[in-house]
Amino acid sequence: MSGKGESKVAVVAAVIGNLVIAIIKFVASALTGSSAMISEGIHSLVDTGNGGLVFMGMRLGTAPADAEHPFGHGKELYFWTLIVAISIFGIGGGMSVYEGITHLLHPVHVKNPWPNYIVLAIAAVVEGTSFVIAMRQLNKVRGTVSVSKYIRTSKDPSLFTVVFEDSAAMLGLIIAFFGIWLGQLTGSPFFDGAASVTIGLILMGVAFLLARESKGLLIGEGVEPAVLARMRDIVGAEQAVDAVGDIRTMYLGPNDLLVNLDVVFCSGLPAEQIHNAVGRIEAALKGTYPEIGRIYIEADSLVDVHAAAQA
Repeated sequence: MSGKGESKVAVVAAVIGNLVIAIIKFVASALTGSSAMISEGIHSLVDTGNGGLVFMGMRLGTAPADAEHPFGHGKELYFWTLIVAISIFGIGGGMSVYEGITHLLHPVHVKNPWPNYIVLAIAAVVEGTSFVIAMRQLNKVRGTVSVSKYIRTSKDPSLFTVVFEDSAAMLGLIIAFFGIWLGQLTGSPFFDGAASVTIGLILMGVAFLLARESKGLLIGEGVEPAVLARMRDIVGAEQAVDAVGDIRTMYLGPNDLLVNLDVVFCSGLPAEQIHNAVGRIEAALKGTYPEIGRIYIEADSLVDVHAAAQA
């Protein structure tokens, strides 16, 4: 289960850092005319807005269930994460590529590159700090799981969105530096424009990865096979259960898991004992997996369970 506190710390740190850096980058681009620095300014400004969208999704996702949304609003975060991906692709990536191509078609020599170097150094410190904070928060919740596997299996996009954005930011700073430096070294404005295009393509790649993760969460992802097997063992350990049929799960939010069980209870049990068994099953599952919000148990016949297993 992801830590809400860790996610909020990472998001807030990223928003503050990106806003400060965006202002500094735009000032530097105005002083020097660097296309790469304009792209970096756009990048940081988009990241600032995206951080706000993610934070809004986290807040809206905590709204209680109502008549129109009986399962709550947990998927608000998944929706706004998709909007963030679209924003990164269209605004961040698209405008950076456009700015770079424009610079290549209509070259403008960088007037004085030194303000850019100073800004890039400051940005590296701020962006690096934000990245370290995000990684520390991610390491707290991922445990021994690798970063790549955590991102693939995580149901809380707020944290890995910040990691994606900060990683792209650090890479963008390196590319901007080499673009400006090579332009200064050769006297050719080509490298500055090429750096801007490259930064835009990186942002588009990040947007694609983020959209892919958001798509799965919006459609509805369940638990990992190992967790599903453990759930089956827990239910099967109940003495009143004769057989366990299909188990269906879906995350309704980062910390809200829906579980549907098909269970065959031992024949001849009175209703009161079945009721007590249901309570024990729910307590055992929620005790092991606190993110479970709702459990629905359907009593099936043994014939139905065997048919489902063979299907």
